[in-house]
Amino acid sequence: MAAPAAPSGKQIELSFDDQRAVVTEVGAGLRTYSAGGRDVLDGYPPDELAGSGRGQLLIPWPNRIRDGAYDLDGRRHQLPLNEPERDNAIHGLVRWSSWNLAERAADRVVLGHVLRPQPGYPFTLELEVEYSLAREGLAVRVAATNAGADACPYGAGAHPYLAVGSGGVDEAVLQVPARAVLEADERGIPVRSAPVAGTELDFRKPRPIGQARLDHCFTDLDRGEDGRVRVEIDRTTLWADESYPYLMVFTGDGLPDADRRSLAVEPMTCAPNAFVSGDGLVLLEPGESHAARWGISPGPGN
Repeated sequence: MAAPAAPSGKQIELSFDDQRAVVTEVGAGLRTYSAGGRDVLDGYPPDELAGSGRGQLLIPWPNRIRDGAYDLDGRRHQLPLNEPERDNAIHGLVRWSSWNLAERAADRVVLGHVLRPQPGYPFTLELEVEYSLAREGLAVRVAATNAGADACPYGAGAHPYLAVGSGGVDEAVLQVPARAVLEADERGIPVRSAPVAGTELDFRKPRPIGQARLDHCFTDLDRGEDGRVRVEIDRTTLWADESYPYLMVFTGDGLPDADRRSLAVEPMTCAPNAFVSGDGLVLLEPGESHAARWGISPGPGN
C-alpha cells in the first residue's frame, strides 16, 4: 500500500551550501528554511496543514476584503467569506491549489498555476513563483500575467513566520523601518494611517518586542540604495523590493500554533481591503504582467 500523500502535496527540497528549504506543491508555499543547522523559519511538518497561513502565498490579494465584496467597472463581485467570524474574505484564492513544477535545480525551483475565473473573481491569471538559494540567502520572485479579456484587480503577499530564540517574541529584538502604520477596526480593516513616532509601534530603532501585541500593517517604509526595505528580527533579515510598500507584522496572539512563539513578517503589494480602498491595488490590463521580489537572509543587515 502506498504511503498517504502529504496534505501539502509533493515536497521540493532545495539546498545551497549549508542552507536547506522545502517548497510545497500545494499553494507553492515555503514549508521550511534553515541555514547552518538553524531554523530560520518557524515551519510545519510534512504531515500537517499549513496552519495560520504559515509560509503561504497570498494571491490575488493579501490580508482581508471587508464583506468579501468589491466593485469593478460597474459590477459588484462577491467572494466567499473564509474568515466567517469577521465576515471577511482573506488571503486570496491559491493557498490550497496544486501548482505545477516548471523548472527544477538543486538550489532553485519554479512553479506555475493558472487561476481560472470563478464566482467573485471572474478573471484569469497565469501565476509563477521562483524560489532560489544563494550565498546571501533565499530569494522569491512572484509574477502574474492577466491572461483574460478584461482588466483585473491584483495584489500579492507572502506569510512566512520568522523563528526567534527560546524566549519567544517577547525577548526578540525587532527593527521595522516604517514611519506609519494602518490603524484597523475590530475586523482587521484599515480605517486610517497614523505615524508610529511616540507609540509602542515605533520599531525604527532595534528593541525587544516585549509585551506588544502586533497585528499591524506598516507602511511609509525606509529603503536602502538598492530599493529594498529590511526588517530584522534577532539574527534574521527579511527584505522586499519596491513592489511591496506594505509589511504586515504579526506576533500570532491567540493562535494555538503560533501564539508569540515566532513573528510573521508579510510583504504585501497592497494594503488590506485594497480591492475596496484601492490602496496599492494593481489593475492588470489584458496581457499585462506584474513581478515582485522578496527574500530572507539568515543574518542581519544583508
